[in-house]
Amino acid sequence: MEEQQKKNVPGWHRELALFFKMSCWICFPAVAGAFIGKFLDRKFHSEPWLFLFCIGFSFVLSIVEIIIIGMKEMENL
Repeated sequence: MEEQQKKNVPGWHRELALFFKMSCWICFPAVAGAFIGKFLDRKFHSEPWLFLFCIGFSFVLSIVEIIIIGMKEMENL
């Protein structure tokens, strides 16, 4: 049933959904990492180390998830 639904959707809808999904995985972890890092730095007086760690972790998380999404999309081709 799911395959039929994918076939009935116009091609550009699927690409647009993929674009938004990948854009969210770039934007939201970076923003969350910045806020969490700043909060932790203020709380533990460790500027800028926890901020940099959170930003780095969010970058790695974004890259890994984008690769996973890309690999799943390549399997669906």
